[in-house]
Amino acid sequence: MNRFDREINILRLSWHEARLHFRSPRMMALLALLLLFIVGGSWGLSDSSSTVTSQLNYDTPYEILFLVSLFVLFSSTLGVVLLGFDGISKKRLTGELAIELSQPINRNDLARSQLQGLWLAVFIPTTISCAIGVQLIEIQMGKFPSLYDWLFFNIATGLIIFWYACIQLLASSIAKDLGSSVTLGIGIWMAFTLVWLLVTVLLAALIGVDVTDLNSPQYNKFSEIIDLFSPNGVYQLLLESNLNPDAQPELQKYFIWIAALLWSFIPGTLFLRRFRTLRP
Repeated sequence: MNRFDREINILRLSWHEARLHFRSPRMMALLALLLLFIVGGSWGLSDSSSTVTSQLNYDTPYEILFLVSLFVLFSSTLGVVLLGFDGISKKRLTGELAIELSQPINRNDLARSQLQGLWLAVFIPTTISCAIGVQLIEIQMGKFPSLYDWLFFNIATGLIIFWYACIQLLASSIAKDLGSSVTLGIGIWMAFTLVWLLVTVLLAALIGVDVTDLNSPQYNKFSEIIDLFSPNGVYQLLLESNLNPDAQPELQKYFIWIAALLWSFIPGTLFLRRFRTLRP
């Protein structure tokens, strides 16, 4: 089988894996999260007459999308956890993994199809939700984000979903049972989503950075450096780099993109290597 045929075969297997996720009852929970946070957030944040959003300073649809990215971080990444925390461990327990590994297919190709299938299952409904959100932003503000801004936002969103898919499948391949799969999946998500700010503050205090003013230039620069070690932080820095110059990160853009490339390479490589040596 030549390289082109292999890639087509992987795409077919990936779509098959994605369809299994689409039929899962968990998909209903994911869709509810996306509608509530992304679609609802787009409508609410773009309503300048709201008492909440009236305190926010924004002038462009992309700035609204940047605010909506906070909801993407909560809903879409949690969706990856919902769909993928037992992606490998469950198949191992039910015997499906042994059947799949006995098929005449390269393990690396099988692992890629599982990874891409999970990514598609979350990225497709997320993109649709964001597209609906853009329509609602246009209704409120009377203008759409530029094509470049829309593509930039979607590329960054696709990356954060891919990073979490790699991390969750790697954690699931390590877990020995469903209980440890849940613990690892939720624990990793909470560490990056809810606990990372506390980690940043503690590290800043340990090395002598003033943490009494979290808006100081010194703390902001230190926070941006620490964010490079978090997928959520890199996602936010990527989106910030496309804002107006006065709102962009102090870090050079190439540092942010290098971190994005490393987050795309390291977790995925670790998962593929782990899958190649996996025993059912």
